[in-house]
Amino acid sequence: MRFPFRLFVPGLALGLVLFTAACRKQDTTDKPAAAQAVSVVQVQSHTLQRSVEASGPVTAWEEMQLGVEVSGLRVTALHVDVGQQVQKGQLLLALDHRSLDSDLASATAALQQAEAGAELARSKFARGQALVDGHYISVMALDELRAARTQAEAQLGTARALHDAAALRRSYADLRAPDAGRISKRLVQPGQVVAAGSELLRLIRQDRLEWRADLAEAALAQVRPGQIVVLQGSGVQGHVRAVTPGVDASTRTGTAYVDLPEPKTVQPGTFVQGRIQTGQGEALTLPEATVLHRDGHAYVFRVGADNRASRVRIEIDSSQAGVVAVRSGVRAGDRVVSAGAGFLADGDRVRVVPAAGTAR
Repeated sequence: MRFPFRLFVPGLALGLVLFTAACRKQDTTDKPAAAQAVSVVQVQSHTLQRSVEASGPVTAWEEMQLGVEVSGLRVTALHVDVGQQVQKGQLLLALDHRSLDSDLASATAALQQAEAGAELARSKFARGQALVDGHYISVMALDELRAARTQAEAQLGTARALHDAAALRRSYADLRAPDAGRISKRLVQPGQVVAAGSELLRLIRQDRLEWRADLAEAALAQVRPGQIVVLQGSGVQGHVRAVTPGVDASTRTGTAYVDLPEPKTVQPGTFVQGRIQTGQGEALTLPEATVLHRDGHAYVFRVGADNRASRVRIEIDSSQAGVVAVRSGVRAGDRVVSAGAGFLADGDRVRVVPAAGTAR
């Protein structure tokens, strides 16, 4: 039986192809992967200024809502405007006080009349005491003089109280600054008829501002009154005045109140970030350039004794001036890839070379 030549040729070609592929595969398997050239730095322990970063609004230390205590009177004079500095007791606005002046004048006249009546009753009683000793008047007449004196003094007290009330109502027509500060809002116009208790002006007391930093539960435990604070972007410094004793049950955050003695360009209402200096301590440090951020986490490539790079997840405590403080993930003395990490995969072989610009 003869084998067909037209079937032999295709089979031979297929065998050659499979043999060549197997040889290539064998060559690829046997040949080791090329090592990636990288530079490394060692994890070091340093004494650092520990800090907590936070954000929050700049607000007034105390913002006072000012109004009057009488209704139905018209504003006749407005002496301040928004942004103006005022002193304690300074006249801010005046109401039409003609009717109050009339009431005060009437109360003053009544007081004077009562004072005269009381003085006359006291004189009569004093003379009656001298006369009763000489038996010129009876004891009953002296009792009547004593009662008249008591009644006159009571009337004097009533007149004095009515006068004081009228004077107080008159003072309500003048709105004065309860403390020094700066006017932050004006809600009234000259000629406007005002109501008692309505807000007319707003005053930033003593022109003091503070930063209210919102802090998570762990960060709040590190903050204490008196610690120094630096606001980012402006360089404004302050110090922690008070800290809430606990955290809000819904947000799990607390607040640090930071006094800003010299706010400079920082304005109320702005939302800023800041750094609260919580003290010094030992920390593991790495250059910020060694850290890779992927999937919301921070990683470094650690080089072992076998010159293989392993990707390690780390927790960053703080970052400043191009250096990060690491809370966990590495130890002092570990070698970490500083250049070339972006081209590595977990387990890759590496070849350590000096960093660019490093003397050999």
